[in-house]
Amino acid sequence: MQPFVVAGAGFLLAVLWFDLMFDVQVLPHRGGGDLPEPVLASIAGYYRRVTTEARPMNRLIAAVMVVVLAALVAQALVDDVPGWVSVVSLAAALTGIGLAGTRTAPNAVRLGGRGDPPGGQSGLARSICRDHLVCLAAIATLLVVQLAW
Repeated sequence: MQPFVVAGAGFLLAVLWFDLMFDVQVLPHRGGGDLPEPVLASIAGYYRRVTTEARPMNRLIAAVMVVVLAALVAQALVDDVPGWVSVVSLAAALTGIGLAGTRTAPNAVRLGGRGDPPGGQSGLARSICRDHLVCLAAIATLLVVQLAW
């Protein structure tokens, strides 16, 4: 099971890296307030392309998330790894994948639609960046635990 977990986590880490290349544009504007329009346009344009216009390819990310979770459950059930590896791996995966599925992806779709006023879009962009940093830490933890074992 470990090759499926590692490959899936590596793929998800790469996706997060690409997302963060756009998300980090919010970091110089931490003081609050509306983000500059070029920053909003860049981030929102990216999320419009990857969440809406990329269909059906955008479904691949969700499919990989499901495969990783299924492989982790199978790994735990067959005692393929020590119990602590399964517990830490599942916790990390559920943290990152759960956050992405319940909040980050819906916010990215909403930001890509640009229907909110600039203040709302700025809040969405900042939230997505924070979420992706948490997801990055979670998926990196999953990968390190699996590879270190």
